[in-house]
Amino acid sequence: MFPCQRWRFLLLLLPLAGCSSAKRQVVAFRLEALGDTVITPYGDIPEAVWLGGMRWAVVAPQDRAVGLVDFGQKTLTPFDGASPRALSQPFHIFRAGDSLYIGDWAKRRITSWSLTGRPGASVPASDAYRGTLPSARDTLGRWYIEVRAAPGPDGRGNLDSALVLRTTPDLSRADTVARLAPLDMVEVASDGGRRLERRLLSGQDRWGALPDGSVWLARVSQNRVDWQSPSGETRIGDELPDRVLPVTESDREIFLSHFDAALRPTVAETPFAAIKPPFDAAMADSAGQVWLVTSRAVGDTLRDYQIVDRHGHLRAEAAHPGLGRTLGLGGGYALVGEPFARGVRLLLFRVPAGAAGRSPLQSEKHQ
Repeated sequence: MFPCQRWRFLLLLLPLAGCSSAKRQVVAFRLEALGDTVITPYGDIPEAVWLGGMRWAVVAPQDRAVGLVDFGQKTLTPFDGASPRALSQPFHIFRAGDSLYIGDWAKRRITSWSLTGRPGASVPASDAYRGTLPSARDTLGRWYIEVRAAPGPDGRGNLDSALVLRTTPDLSRADTVARLAPLDMVEVASDGGRRLERRLLSGQDRWGALPDGSVWLARVSQNRVDWQSPSGETRIGDELPDRVLPVTESDREIFLSHFDAALRPTVAETPFAAIKPPFDAAMADSAGQVWLVTSRAVGDTLRDYQIVDRHGHLRAEAAHPGLGRTLGLGGGYALVGEPFARGVRLLLFRVPAGAAGRSPLQSEKHQ
């Protein structure tokens, strides 16, 4: 929202509407709770992938696990049960066609799996991309990788833009698809000298690739979703409605509570952001639309989403009750993870028919 001079209001911290003058019909709907729950012992689940039916794969980096969740059977089992030593430190999962891909930073490789859990081939990390593993793959077998500059001893490398690269299937060549905004950094003094650190609770650009090679870019500073077509055409999205929410003392306390007591004083030395980013996470649905998980104030009992189409237009706003957020979309469902004292509670919600919008091909034909 910076093009609309959002910065003038940061000190006032007042809720604002988006600056876009475009008048478009926006559908609002609630996700339908199905009452299905699966309890996991995992400390955190950042993302999930739909496997078909009511089956999902979830990744839990803190617990070094990938779990297979079956809501039909109400079960949670290790996804790599047939090959328990195949994974060491999984941290990222994504689906491409009929394959699931799991990134493992300890083994420095990405492994393919069938949707039923059979391991397949593995691709080692390439030094040409600073050891970064792919985050997506299209139908032509091309990989998509986010590569950041080396931070360096003083952290100043983090002031450079990260690159989103599209590589050949063998990772031998790459083209730059997009640049991401640098992280919000601040200089911090310590016994070892002065160093740039990321402001706590600050946002960052998000991105993803669709099967046809389209790439979406959720821009945190401008609060919009841009698109890069397979042919290289760039579409700048509309500025989205934005509640400017301050980072409060409660936000700081909740954030620090996730660290061991001995580490909290050290972590607290890094300054927090003054305001929350407009969105915390983003993901695409099967129709090729991007769901932005919008930020909310402590104590809010609804989780809100903005759904943006392939032209960068806001098409719908969704919501569901509870303290969790959507981890993955697929099959007309939204999988929501809700932290509680003993782990993460997984809840299944149905996306109302028609709310997901047209397919990517249909969307192009109707514009």
